[in-house]
Amino acid sequence: QVQLVESGGGLVQPGGSLRLSCAASGSISNMTLMGWYRQAPGKQRELVAFINNAGHTYYPDSVKGRFTISRDNAKNTVWLQMSSLKPEDTAVYYCNGVEPGRDYWGQGTQVTVSS
Repeated sequence: QVQLVESGGGLVQPGGSLRLSCAASGSISNMTLMGWYRQAPGKQRELVAFINNAGHTYYPDSVKGRFTISRDNAKNTVWLQMSSLKPEDTAVYYCNGVEPGRDYWGQGTQVTVSS
């Protein structure tokens, strides 16, 4: 069973940048989709970005143009580059991997955007 471990969260000022990493304990080559979700206190978990094995990406309007997802199957790693961060981006960010019949979640990493 593959485990996903996120890192790179922290406290950043509005307008700043952070790069989140998601390292898998096994191969992500079979994971058709790799994504990032976030959950703020009192809110539902929401999709932030996903990328498929062909490199096609999707972002909701709330982060489009500010966040970039990438993956390297050889390194079993997915990244989320976040820029122009806003206080409303504050949340726990989770990595997700989907393969046929199964999906995987990391434990989450806290991102706090505050002055």
